[in-house]
Amino acid sequence: MKVKKIAKRTLFIILLLALFMFVNNSSLFTKERSGEPMLLAHRGLGQTFRMEGITAETCTAERMDEPEHPYLENTIPSMKAAFEGGADIVEIDVQPTLDGEFAIFHDWTLDCRTDGKGTTREHTMEELKQLDAGYGYTADHGKSFPFRGKGVGLIHTLDEVLEEFPNGSFLIHIKSDDPKEGRLLADYLSKYPDDRLEDLSAYGGDQPIATLKEAIPDMRVMSKETLKSCLLTYIAAGWTGFIPAACENTQLHIPETYYSYLWGSSDKFLNRMESVGTRVILVAGSGGWSEGFDEKQDLERLPKGYTGGIWTNRIDIISKVIQERD
Repeated sequence: MKVKKIAKRTLFIILLLALFMFVNNSSLFTKERSGEPMLLAHRGLGQTFRMEGITAETCTAERMDEPEHPYLENTIPSMKAAFEGGADIVEIDVQPTLDGEFAIFHDWTLDCRTDGKGTTREHTMEELKQLDAGYGYTADHGKSFPFRGKGVGLIHTLDEVLEEFPNGSFLIHIKSDDPKEGRLLADYLSKYPDDRLEDLSAYGGDQPIATLKEAIPDMRVMSKETLKSCLLTYIAAGWTGFIPAACENTQLHIPETYYSYLWGSSDKFLNRMESVGTRVILVAGSGGWSEGFDEKQDLERLPKGYTGGIWTNRIDIISKVIQERD
């Protein structure tokens, strides 16, 4: 009899715990969020390319899709097109230069996209501005180069971008794991007032992001380490409603493959992160190689009523689809 009582009591506790976990994490009991997803335009509005077989060494300019618009990634015209097309945030890549600037350019080397040679950061800003940023783009294996001659002077400084878009929100990508680069960026941004820095966030290697966060504590940042620190703790304890300190005032880029496994996804999770000043961005698939929600059918995979951020390489397509369904 005593064994039966213990078994019943254990079962009751398990059922009670399961009910608590369900009620505490179900969006059924959460006020429905309103509005549309926040749109993050990856590198502004740029040319897309085939993803099959891509590696870290792949020159993506050589596998460009047939152009559907005249813009080159990471340039002021492409950022302008992205903002005018409905982007809430534009992601940009930064490379430090020999003369203390930060150039807006994706690649570690110049050989793929431009008519220059060598490591990007081993040049001065003046040298980079002489290059043709559209030189290497081809959609037909080198038979034609539709942007050649059109990209001269289109490698900009970070200052030029921030001055061109004084109210624009940007996600800055640090392209290394050098801690000095985080300090350089912090020093570079120190001349801007706090209200301007509120519109900026950053992600990149663990070490530069750590030094940047130390220098500018209020800036939203993300690295693999900050993402793991937040989400692993949240997965372990988030069922109670507990939000780890590592999840506060940060940015989370979450692959859609894993999003549904987070406690309270979608509305309750978004509300929890929003309550501690954290921005959630969904990236497509498993999160590899900057996959984005780039076609109309991609949006069908979003949780119903999702209002967090989404990562897109085709702001021109996605923004129109969202506007049309309002």
